[in-house]
Amino acid sequence: MSYMISPSLMCMNLIEIKSQLDVLNTRADFLHIDIMDGHYVKNITLSPFFIEQIRPHTNLKIDVHLMVEEPSDFIDAVAKAGADYICPHAETINRDAFRIINQIRSHGKKVGVVLNPATPVEYIRHYIHHLDKITVMTVDPGYAGQPFIPEMLDKVNELKTLKAEQGYKYLIEIDGSCNTKTFHDLLGAGAEVMIVGTSGLFSLDDDLTVAWDKMTANIQQAQVAA
Repeated sequence: MSYMISPSLMCMNLIEIKSQLDVLNTRADFLHIDIMDGHYVKNITLSPFFIEQIRPHTNLKIDVHLMVEEPSDFIDAVAKAGADYICPHAETINRDAFRIINQIRSHGKKVGVVLNPATPVEYIRHYIHHLDKITVMTVDPGYAGQPFIPEMLDKVNELKTLKAEQGYKYLIEIDGSCNTKTFHDLLGAGAEVMIVGTSGLFSLDDDLTVAWDKMTANIQQAQVAA
């Protein structure tokens, strides 16, 4: 069972950003960057300027999660800064989803969409075939360290089934509490990309190389169990 790993950079040690990027550059599949506006969620994290600063120091795909009320206000800046995937919340774009998708595509970027725990897959039915990635939030958005919502496994499985039946090409990504307690269930349900943060990676050891090896061992154990 294959999987990809996307470390959440809001959880890394920013004092050690260069050395930690060096570790991730040889191990990760994506770099996950959260942009929050303090309105859609009550938190403010990274920015297009942060993307611009790290872009010259990595060849990994930069995946940007827009937790903002007006995604169209950020898309051009994020694309120019060097994002590869741009992923707004379905709840913020459904009044103009096709215009937003076209705006992202006009920059040559991949299109993702993020579903909050209470948002059903049906909500994106009319444009699901245009998506390169669908992110299932397994916690309510805005803060790291929240408890996993097990009901989301059904949503992951639903997306897996739809993808197989309809021939869709989107990646199924999980955001929230991806760690040793959930790897088994997530992989079994159909997760293809797991965003790892504090509990899944960065808190496992002060040395990120050691932490990565511990995380990998945890996932391998989960794969055997799955």
